[in-house]
Amino acid sequence: MVRLLRPLVRGRTYTRLLHLWVPVAALSVWWWVEPELPWVPLLALVAVGLIPAVRVGEVMQARLLLTPDEAEPDFATLPAIAWRDRWRTVLWLEVRTLLGGVAAYLTVWLPIVAYTLAARTVGHETEDLPALSGQPQWFYGLLAPLPLLALYAAVVGLGEVLTAAARRLLGPSAAERLTALEVRTEQLLERTRIARELHDSIGHALTVAVVQAGAARAANSPEFTDRALTAIEETGRAALEDLERVLGVLREAERPVSARPTLTDADRLLESARASGAKVDAEVTGPLESLPGPVSREGYRILQEALTNVLRHAGPVPALVRIGVADGTLTLEVRNALPDAGAAPGRGSGLRGIRERAALLGGRARTGPDGAGDWQVRVELPLG
Repeated sequence: MVRLLRPLVRGRTYTRLLHLWVPVAALSVWWWVEPELPWVPLLALVAVGLIPAVRVGEVMQARLLLTPDEAEPDFATLPAIAWRDRWRTVLWLEVRTLLGGVAAYLTVWLPIVAYTLAARTVGHETEDLPALSGQPQWFYGLLAPLPLLALYAAVVGLGEVLTAAARRLLGPSAAERLTALEVRTEQLLERTRIARELHDSIGHALTVAVVQAGAARAANSPEFTDRALTAIEETGRAALEDLERVLGVLREAERPVSARPTLTDADRLLESARASGAKVDAEVTGPLESLPGPVSREGYRILQEALTNVLRHAGPVPALVRIGVADGTLTLEVRNALPDAGAAPGRGSGLRGIRERAALLGGRARTGPDGAGDWQVRVELPLG
């Protein structure tokens, strides 16, 4: 019993009733002026519903009055551009108006019926229902609550029917759901890219700083310490620039990615590694400036992660970097000596990130010992 009466204390029961009344209140003026042409407003709703922006207004009302306790109800968020969606809006307006007319009629006449039954029980004459005129009957009093119960059921039931119709007719179409899914996928990919950017840039800067500080302490040389502090400062400043750029992307969704470093800035990475004590020899062949933007940017990050792994896991050891552009392929190779037979420069998220970046561009990456006692990272990226 308590469960059946629970809608009485829910605010949405009354907001849904208000939603049913709104169109009737507006159209009743016409019906009062031209009672012989009640179908004209329904015909006008066809033209109104074909306006794309109308769906946005109807969705706002439905969110506010039909589903006030739902954080994200399943309604469309854009104007109805496709004709199929416009006709769904037209159908919604017609359904809302007809259900509103039924609700308005019942909320007016059912209380009158209940009052008339109660009045006839005590012999009070009314002109509202001539069928109940005549001698008073005691059982009218037993029937008096029934119209009120019917009104309660009608208000709750019509509200549920209207809400279900709104979800069906004002909800996004299959094409709109697919578009929203694509947007969500792009957002997730962008978040993954930003996380990878932070990992590569900040991780590289911290690795260089740690290696430089340790080397300066071990060298016990004011001149070397001064060079180490300069390298730490330059690497930290570059990391701050990368961090500011990534935060800018988070703040401005339309910010271009052209500000990201490319392989033409590879000298900055090589000098940073050399300043950390690593003996880096570099071989660059081919026109790096002609590389496609995505390939050049991802190539920079791959090189950065490979050098970071060398410094983090192998220390200041000799390393060979080869960057080549030929036959429609960018080849990146970082080879370094291992400090001992058991060490290996990275087996976790760094190498996994290199493989992921290569795979996203349709390339391939190989990492591991080369058979001659060195560790090798070799990545091949297609240019087209």
